[in-house]
Amino acid sequence: MDIQKQGILPKNFSVNEKYSVMLFIKQGSNAETYRVKGKDGKLYFLKLFNYVKLHRSAFDSENNLLEIEFLKSIKHPNIVSYKDSGELIFEGKKFGFLVLNFIAGETLAEKISREKIESVYDLKQIISAILNGLNYLHNLAEPIIHNEITPQNIMLDLSGDIPQAKIIDFGFARSFHQSSKAYNKEGLNLNYVASECFNSFYSPQSDLFSVGALMYHLLFGMPPWFKDISKFKADRTKAEDVIIEERKKPISFPKVSEDIVDFDETILKVLKKSLQQDPENRFQSANEFIQALNGEIEIEDVDTVQKVKSDDKDDKKIKTQKAKGKGFDAIAGMKELKAQLQLDVIDALHKPEEYAKYGVTIPNGMLLYGPPGCGKTFFAKHFAEEVGFNFMLATPSTLKSRFINATQENIAKMFEEAEKNAPTIIFIDEINELLPNRDSDAHEMAKSAVNEMLAQMDRTGEKGIFIIGATNYPDMIDPAMLRAGRLDKKFYLPPPDFEARKAMFEMYLKNRPLDFGMDYDRLSTLTANYVSSDIEFLVNEASRLALKEKSRITMKILENIIKNTKPSVPLHELQKYETVRAKMNSEQTEQKNERPRIGFKP
Repeated sequence: MDIQKQGILPKNFSVNEKYSVMLFIKQGSNAETYRVKGKDGKLYFLKLFNYVKLHRSAFDSENNLLEIEFLKSIKHPNIVSYKDSGELIFEGKKFGFLVLNFIAGETLAEKISREKIESVYDLKQIISAILNGLNYLHNLAEPIIHNEITPQNIMLDLSGDIPQAKIIDFGFARSFHQSSKAYNKEGLNLNYVASECFNSFYSPQSDLFSVGALMYHLLFGMPPWFKDISKFKADRTKAEDVIIEERKKPISFPKVSEDIVDFDETILKVLKKSLQQDPENRFQSANEFIQALNGEIEIEDVDTVQKVKSDDKDDKKIKTQKAKGKGFDAIAGMKELKAQLQLDVIDALHKPEEYAKYGVTIPNGMLLYGPPGCGKTFFAKHFAEEVGFNFMLATPSTLKSRFINATQENIAKMFEEAEKNAPTIIFIDEINELLPNRDSDAHEMAKSAVNEMLAQMDRTGEKGIFIIGATNYPDMIDPAMLRAGRLDKKFYLPPPDFEARKAMFEMYLKNRPLDFGMDYDRLSTLTANYVSSDIEFLVNEASRLALKEKSRITMKILENIIKNTKPSVPLHELQKYETVRAKMNSEQTEQKNERPRIGFKP
């Protein structure tokens, strides 16, 4: 069937007297996209849905369009944002429409058709932004799976100094708990779709496969295991069979273009893991993918792992690894926090008998909280290195399940594995997503997970297990988890202070081609209220600019980058965290002051 070159709606057509059609953009299998102008003078995207062509799986149980309902509730900087929706009548037919805030830029498909990715840094910027958006979607109270991460569905917002990738088009998005029986795959680009989706099963790991396929395309010019399936349009099952057969072959890695700067073997390891056919062997969360991409966690070469474990039938979701590394020496600044942890936690874990003599109990766990980008995960990893314990990384997506009682079973298995490999530190990232307040409107399955976690945390210190939870929202965690005997210690990770920022600049700039006269005090002064990840970003951006100019990294380059880059966490948000910190400190003091009374009750 020929693709329509012109949209149904004519130019200047008034949509419910709110928006005027300016330009037809593209035609999909069941919707058209236009650029429109609102009465407020601003530009918007309008997506027009032809109800007749929509599959029944595009609607929820109340006959609302799922795409519209999803976007109404979504708000994230790396996802296109909702403006308006409704219905219109044109030539006697009823259509649904969705209005989205305009993105001044181009699709990723348009960009890569014109020019190649220049550096691994550029690649990471795009992929990390997509993963940040997916991390948000996958960790909603009711997780959303996008199901169509392709170059056509990533927009590059060029309105700022730095291009920002945004996920668009939620036409195939589904709730994780929604039945997949009626899932319609018509119109999907199968070369980016995970193999399990061909059986109408989708999960967060399916989206992560698509990100891996996209990343592969950016590096090598086409998706992995690429097959031209255009001749199978009339027989979708045949097309799926062809792709599945092709994916039985080992993945190949063509020679990377010499134009791509900083390419190394780490990228290949990340690609191999993200493109595993078995979802259990992929990254288990978008956050884990990001950490591997940024070098915050080490991943083994999948080829090596498969050779060693080819007969291992009991492969675990959550891996236990020996924490080796520099420990606290790898963390710039934070002297007071390190000293406090040494006294309150590390010495207790290393000298349990001595603490027992004085009747001081071994702590069961601690909570790291604070603004995003302050290095909670990074800190936890190096804490494990400092203590010398085994280290297990868990996220809500590795533990939560859509099956009844499966989440509790996953939590129990995690503790069983930790005890078997004791002494072990279990690090649970975004712990508020796993253990929400039971007095809130949390799902019953989430409440059961809290109950299971409370039961498993009974006297874990004596079993050689220590729990570290990390969160940006400590006030959303069930209060029972924060009482004595559970996450006993609570530590705030604030934005780095002057000395920490100075140390970070020194650490990140070390071993790079620097100009003479680096003024680290001035760099630290200019970056008040910047979080840890901001400092790393500034240094990387300065390095990238110096590379393009074929010069050394100068103070002028750094100062210009800082001038044009705002802190990722606004000041008013940081002030909110100070309020949360005061509240948490008050509650911790009250717990310390509680003493059992001796004698009879009056």
